[in-house]
Amino acid sequence: MTRPSQPRQRPGRQRLGVIFGGRSVEHEVSVVSARGVMREADPERFEVVPFGITRHGAWLTPDETRARLARVEAGETRSLGEDAGAGVFATPDVTALLREMDAVFPIVHGTFGEDGTLQGLLEMAELPYVGSGVAASAAGMDKALMRAVFAAHGVPQTAYLVLADEETRAPSSDTIRRIEQELGYPCFVKPANGGSSIGVARAGSREDFGEALAGAARYDRKVLVEAAVTGREVECAVLGNHAPEPSPLGEIRPTTTFYDYDAKYLDDSAELIVPAQVDPESAERVRALAVRAYRALDCAGLARVDFFLEPGGDVKCIEVNTLPGFTPISMYPRLWQEAGLSYRDLISRLVDLAFERFEEVRSHA
Repeated sequence: MTRPSQPRQRPGRQRLGVIFGGRSVEHEVSVVSARGVMREADPERFEVVPFGITRHGAWLTPDETRARLARVEAGETRSLGEDAGAGVFATPDVTALLREMDAVFPIVHGTFGEDGTLQGLLEMAELPYVGSGVAASAAGMDKALMRAVFAAHGVPQTAYLVLADEETRAPSSDTIRRIEQELGYPCFVKPANGGSSIGVARAGSREDFGEALAGAARYDRKVLVEAAVTGREVECAVLGNHAPEPSPLGEIRPTTTFYDYDAKYLDDSAELIVPAQVDPESAERVRALAVRAYRALDCAGLARVDFFLEPGGDVKCIEVNTLPGFTPISMYPRLWQEAGLSYRDLISRLVDLAFERFEEVRSHA
């Protein structure tokens, strides 16, 4: 028996809760993205209400969050603090205020936010939220699961192996042999769960591999080892639920061996080219594959899909990022700006998609 759908949108401005910060290594990136959303959301449509989460998991009330943000904006800190928390249910005043939101923009990058955990909480709270659901978010964060989905749906990708548990601490001689025979050097070593290239390293030899593996294993019990490919790194933003649309392409040209955390957020050394200078046939192939990968994971709302365009014309999908960086100068909003959709209008469109998905899910409850 389906339950009758009750409209979430109240008269007047909609209360948009923005949840950000969090326990992952991408805490500071989340703060930057959230500040962009809060600053640029249409003030005539939205009353933006911030909900911060400290580095150690303490949930903050909107007033506490605003006070922490004032310190960030003054340049005193880049985080929301180190306060230890016992989870959201330890702060009933926060959950009570969260329940009053018309919709939520969860912009907690990385684990404990982008990986389906926060999405599950919002599903249980029956709150419309921006972005993909629990399953797509979980698969999008776990690169091992994502690669298995790619294989099942014919999304072209680089050769890879997954190491887990003891193999990440002391890989067997058979594992080393497989890596050298099937992938070769150089190869890339990265935590299966993570983002912003944190814990990612390029291994050019067996000696490099041991160090790279130890670095990646600090962040996850599973590690992905990928064959290195040459080519151009291009990205496509996808927007929508049932009828996802691909954006024009952007290109990343790092000055280092790969697009690492420093190049993304600290030294501004990489060149971001929008639109990418790609021939029309290759561009359409990448855009079509972006939609295929998006549908394969059953994404909703938004995602950025990253590719390597090899010199011979082959395309390899690197990953689907279900919650890409969302500052006004991040690649995802920049690509939609190139297509004629402003940052402000993009935020509104994403909230519309959140309401659409919420009503659809309720209709099948």
